[in-house]
Amino acid sequence: MTVTVPGVPLRLTAGELGREDVLALLQEHLAEMRATSPAESVHALPVDALRAAGVTFWTARDGDALVGCGAVKHLGDRHAEIKSMRTAVAARGRGVGQVVLRHLLDEVRRSGFVRVSLETGTQDHFAPARRLYERHGFVPVGPFSDYALDPHSVFYSLRV
Repeated sequence: MTVTVPGVPLRLTAGELGREDVLALLQEHLAEMRATSPAESVHALPVDALRAAGVTFWTARDGDALVGCGAVKHLGDRHAEIKSMRTAVAARGRGVGQVVLRHLLDEVRRSGFVRVSLETGTQDHFAPARRLYERHGFVPVGPFSDYALDPHSVFYSLRV
């Protein structure tokens, strides 16, 4: 499947969790989450959890270059969660996150889910992510699934 960022064709592909560049991007993601949040507030999934049944992981590539990723985790009762949203540092500011998010939302709809939720941080570091989710209609909610109230987390949900 090809999705277009203005002027840049992006190829979104399910899987690719064994590729070195994908593993490096996910390690970067985990390291950044650990550097910006207390350990008990880091909810990023390790690679093994992204391989689990009920999780679909997607990569976004500009040609051969990995520029982003994201995943959908099935929570049950027609409810899904967005996980591991990440744009490569070199690709930030180009709309990659928006394209990945739109693709994940399309996948959620196609899969018959009626609600999608996510967790992100409250720190300034996460402000661009919060703005992205709010621009796409996500609204703040309380903790969902196995999450607990946490001053370092904000929870969002969207009816699809």
